[in-house]
Amino acid sequence: MSLEFLIEFLIGGITVHSFSRQIMAKQEAKKIIGDAISSGRKSLLEPDALELLKAFGIPVSEYIIVHDAAEAKDAADKIGYPVVLKVVSRDILHKTEAGGVMAGLKNAQEVEDSFNEMIFELSDHYATAKIEGFLIERMVDKGVEVIVGGVRDAQFGPAVMFGIGGVIVELLKDVSFRLAPVTKEECLEMVKEIKAYPLLTGYRGSGIVNLDAISDVIIKIGSIMEELEEIKEMEINPLIAYPDGVIAVDARIML
Repeated sequence: MSLEFLIEFLIGGITVHSFSRQIMAKQEAKKIIGDAISSGRKSLLEPDALELLKAFGIPVSEYIIVHDAAEAKDAADKIGYPVVLKVVSRDILHKTEAGGVMAGLKNAQEVEDSFNEMIFELSDHYATAKIEGFLIERMVDKGVEVIVGGVRDAQFGPAVMFGIGGVIVELLKDVSFRLAPVTKEECLEMVKEIKAYPLLTGYRGSGIVNLDAISDVIIKIGSIMEELEEIKEMEINPLIAYPDGVIAVDARIML
């Protein structure tokens, strides 16, 4: 076997494996979206949105779906403290404002107390909301919060978006856009265009983050928007950026 043949074989094998993985990701995503549409939903539940991101190779924080306080405590023990408790409901898109997120739970008693408190608050203020369950999610280390999203324009087609994340994004609207698909160079341009770019480069101790990892997520969001025409808009907010990578903590996908 010649060296040239071996190189071509290896490269071809990697390409075929990558192509096969892409097909499987698209099939899994199509099933998630199809199930949501058949259920009459116009958005994905957060666990489904996170599973879709995972299918396309975007890192997400570890989570377990639960339905009562006992399951919540067991899940938290399995994942490891501290954890975050989140409500899962098609009727509550903005969970934080609704009191549907409790973070920094350090032990089983805090998980149980927070679960019961959340149930009480939701039943009092969102009595008609359909509760699908709850997420116990690993509370990730502090990093720089960014937002990565996609939107489908009726005239121009799919586009990607980047900005500083958390609640600040709605206040400052400091974001940049590009039409999909995007190259790594275009992603880096997007990142550097926002006014808060210094926060990603160590401004006042904020920590230097991995711009390549952020670019990779932007590229994958562009691919998702291109391949899944059923998606109207989506966002990861926040995507926590670190010196060695990124992790998605919350996701929203509208159909």
